[in-house]
Amino acid sequence: MRIITGVCLIKNIHRVNQELIINSTPNEVIIALLNDKRLVELHREKNNSRFSVGDIYLGKAKKVMTGLNAAFVDVGYEKDAFLHYLDLGPQALSLIKYVEQSQNGKQNVSNLMYFKPESDIKKDGKINDIIKSGQNLLVQVAKEPISAKGPRITTEISLAGRYLVLIPFSEKISVSSKIRNYEEKSRLKELMQKIKPKNFGVIVRTVAESKSVTDLENDLNDLIRRWDECFKALKNSQPPVRVLGEVDRTNAILRDFLNETFNAIHVNDNAVYEDLKSYIKTIAPHKIDILKLYTGKVPIFDAFGIEKQIKSLFGKTVHMKSGAYLVIEHTEALHVFDVNSGNRAKSDNTQEENALEVNLEAAAEVARQLKLRDMGGIIVVDFIDMHSAENRKLLFDKLKDEMKRDRAKHNILPPSKFGLIQITRQRLRPEVNVEVLETCPSCGGTGQVQPSILFTDQIENTLRYIIKEQNHKNVTLNVNPYIEAYIKKGGLFRSMQWKWYFEYKQWVKVEPVMSQGVMEYKFFNKELDEIIV
Repeated sequence: MRIITGVCLIKNIHRVNQELIINSTPNEVIIALLNDKRLVELHREKNNSRFSVGDIYLGKAKKVMTGLNAAFVDVGYEKDAFLHYLDLGPQALSLIKYVEQSQNGKQNVSNLMYFKPESDIKKDGKINDIIKSGQNLLVQVAKEPISAKGPRITTEISLAGRYLVLIPFSEKISVSSKIRNYEEKSRLKELMQKIKPKNFGVIVRTVAESKSVTDLENDLNDLIRRWDECFKALKNSQPPVRVLGEVDRTNAILRDFLNETFNAIHVNDNAVYEDLKSYIKTIAPHKIDILKLYTGKVPIFDAFGIEKQIKSLFGKTVHMKSGAYLVIEHTEALHVFDVNSGNRAKSDNTQEENALEVNLEAAAEVARQLKLRDMGGIIVVDFIDMHSAENRKLLFDKLKDEMKRDRAKHNILPPSKFGLIQITRQRLRPEVNVEVLETCPSCGGTGQVQPSILFTDQIENTLRYIIKEQNHKNVTLNVNPYIEAYIKKGGLFRSMQWKWYFEYKQWVKVEPVMSQGVMEYKFFNKELDEIIV
């Protein structure tokens, strides 16, 4: 796990109690964002994952398709990456020249002080005027591979930091439109003009507001250092190869939205904990207490109630507090939400009033589901029909307000006369898909179980073998609560449990476990390790 290099602690107007729970496993890191104990975002980062958004590759152009005005580029993925003319960026010719000169030894330093840029390409030009088959290209992943498609790439390279975004071969300085204060925007722009190197453009991010010169200059120097790493890898590489990796998903998430509303960050891995601790000490020592190392015996997601929320939120049907529910269907082309009122209806309300209340609740849940599952592309929401134009406007405004907190680019169309609302949402990564259905422990997925009349006989036979043949003492039996009640039925001296005591001269503890199937049982020894028979 690399040291986390992108945490920003800033003030947030909305004082929501936020927690970040990080579950690190040998194969992946799972990050859960909680707002007031409710799961709102879930991110999975596979260890050693490739073709992440922001990764920079040296690729080779394979096919130039004039009909599509695009090229297919080999970046090492099983499917060639797609590069459209509109994704080249204005400085495409400058980048191509830089790559050629770096690889043939004419460009000996990474900085662009003495580099002579080429003219910007035409907005309505042709791909074959810029790119030739077999040409080496420096490209950046704009969209990860999704379904049967390869990654989508761009030659408009950008390097994102905490406060700034560095854009090589540009001189433009932009300040986030979310910074409203005119004087602050002017200060930031003037500062960037003084400290940015020649032939580098800069975008000043929202979190840079009110930051000191030292903070911004350190961030800029870190981005320049990363560009230098890219140059050194580029000089001696042959395509296809990754020359610079984006900070991993854990780092990027923390960089983008960790702020002062966080009252705790819980992590179950000591290495990640130490990385976070050392970094937060450097940028905000007063916030170090929010970081906590979880050492409990129960899995971290179970301890914080996340596992239960995942099971209830990622199925085909998602229930809401009022009793209404959503049915979510996925196709190759789009995602569909169907809003159902269920048994939720107030007798003293009219049908229109009930429909409005359900729809407003559903709008909040739809916005949450889009972020949680990271769904992209075309989304159609079938709300309950409402006759009032005023109510339809209330619904539309509610959905727009809930979607404001979504960092992905999106567009929402007003309700149609059939009650449908269409949403397009930026798709950069594959949708988060969690399998919530489990194989039946009783039948193993076959749909058939042993005769129930023989079930207790099977438990007794297993118990006899464990005690008589394996000589176990202090045995504990875990069963479904219904079976536990049956075993203890009859009370003192007459139940099956007392029968075992008289037969084996030891007390067998019987524990009810709600998560076990009706026809499932487990035996444990005195160290509470499961006894496998």
